[in-house]
Amino acid sequence: MDEALMLRAALACYAASLGGLRWRHLGGAALAAALLLHTLSLAQRWQALGHGPFTTMYEILSSNLWSLALVATLSAWAVREVRSTLLAAAPVLALMAVWLLLADARPGHFPATYDTVLLYLHTVVGKLFLGLLLVALAMGAVPGLRRWAWGRQAFAQAPEDRRCDELAHRFAGAAFVFESLMLIVGAVWAQDAWGRYWSWDPLESWAFVTWLALAAALHARSALRPTPAAFGLALAGVFVVAFLTFFGVPFISVAPHKGAI
Repeated sequence: MDEALMLRAALACYAASLGGLRWRHLGGAALAAALLLHTLSLAQRWQALGHGPFTTMYEILSSNLWSLALVATLSAWAVREVRSTLLAAAPVLALMAVWLLLADARPGHFPATYDTVLLYLHTVVGKLFLGLLLVALAMGAVPGLRRWAWGRQAFAQAPEDRRCDELAHRFAGAAFVFESLMLIVGAVWAQDAWGRYWSWDPLESWAFVTWLALAAALHARSALRPTPAAFGLALAGVFVVAFLTFFGVPFISVAPHKGAI
């Protein structure tokens, strides 16, 4: 099957998996099919191009949509209470899916500085960070969404607010660990590729701002004891910054961080 066709079939299965909120077995089967088709699509592109899917917006959107769905699925399998809150993450995944369909699918330039195992390690821990932060966002958003009638109905099966807050905090803490590793590995890669650990280019600066924002949210929860809804709002703000860092700054900036030199 053609790579693009498999990707579109995967996106259709992702959409169908939302039915799992009402028809659990159908939703689980659709999600498994989506992840399988998406994995095959990425593998086929990787084999055709000879490098991983991380040089263009199309590839980065596709690989991150796959990793976000995978981390969310594994989190729901490991912590059953997560399953009933993932609807709150659906708008993020839907936005990425639509953006992916509109993105240019042509191959991009693969710089020599990308040909290192450090890039793959940097990419893996970065995807784990964003995936765990998305799960934290979903858990943290539930108390605030329940203030509206449709939210109370949509998340009637979700844990009570304090439990959502506790789980959001745990997932955010795990995300913080992986983001810290992402910065460390990225600095080592930068030294190997460009002869400097840190240069405050736009992407490095925004990655550090994201780290500070998440650190501040976690510290505020411990020190100020905000309501679950307030902590969820803080996590939403952190996720917006992280989303812009991953999918905005690298494609607006002309700095050499992208590996063009």
